[in-house]
Amino acid sequence: MELQQMRYVVAVAETNSFTRAAQRCLVVQSALSHQIARLERELGARLFERTSRRVRLTAAGEAFLPAARQCLEAAERAGSEVAAAVGEIRGRLTVGVIPTVAAVDVPAALQTFRSRYPHVRIGLRVGASEQLVAQIKDGAIEVAFLGLPVTDRPDGVATCELGRDDLIAVVAPGHPLAVESEVDLKRLSSEVFVDFPAGSAGRAQTDQAFAAAKVTREVAFEVTAADFMARLIHQGLGVALLPSKFVPNLTDVVTVPVRDAPARIEHLVWNRFTVTPAAKAFLEVLGVANGKGGGAESVQSREW
Repeated sequence: MELQQMRYVVAVAETNSFTRAAQRCLVVQSALSHQIARLERELGARLFERTSRRVRLTAAGEAFLPAARQCLEAAERAGSEVAAAVGEIRGRLTVGVIPTVAAVDVPAALQTFRSRYPHVRIGLRVGASEQLVAQIKDGAIEVAFLGLPVTDRPDGVATCELGRDDLIAVVAPGHPLAVESEVDLKRLSSEVFVDFPAGSAGRAQTDQAFAAAKVTREVAFEVTAADFMARLIHQGLGVALLPSKFVPNLTDVVTVPVRDAPARIEHLVWNRFTVTPAAKAFLEVLGVANGKGGGAESVQSREW
């Protein structure tokens, strides 16, 4: 069994296509198909069900995939550790971010990292905080930027608190609230809301605040992208509560401070036990080393 064969299996599983997998792996499709068929003969089991319309994993393929990923990750880590031992940082760095990250200029940090470590392959994934924590634990990403209610803490990962922020009301320019100097949750409860999906950490910040204020609200539009959220707000379809440090990135909307505003904490998280040389280097770029993080005073690195 060869690493290349496992790499091909993972690519087909992730793309659901032999053609797209071959393109990703920079090989002709016939070579990729031949190697997977050879591996299947060696294992004595089919890994994929192939039809004219789709490709999907068999039960044997589902069982094989996690181990294949672990082998590939271990091989990559081994190569990265050897390179780091002789003073060269290689491998991959996949960073996870929430849509409303504001405590760190992530593109600028990645540009600084790339200029220092040009041999590292950089990737970026956008998702909800709870999804990113799961991906950290699974090894799919190395570090992630989260936004959580002040009552929550990332579980099972190393974390560094980057900053705290209050949420602020975001409304259309012609909305009656646009001329107000301040508003409270009771007044906002009569509005139709645009918010993140139910069950997400981004949604929990506002849900918890309205529950604490003993008022209810209607969330008619559940979206995952903050820029699309702003477009809905601009059209007068609803209002939202978003972090005050993030909303300057939005256009064509008006912000109003909230007296009893929800708050959130932004965290940087990583898996302390499988941190790669590239991830260590990125943490250093962010100033997260020796218990310090994010350039902020008194920020401590710790595991929950």
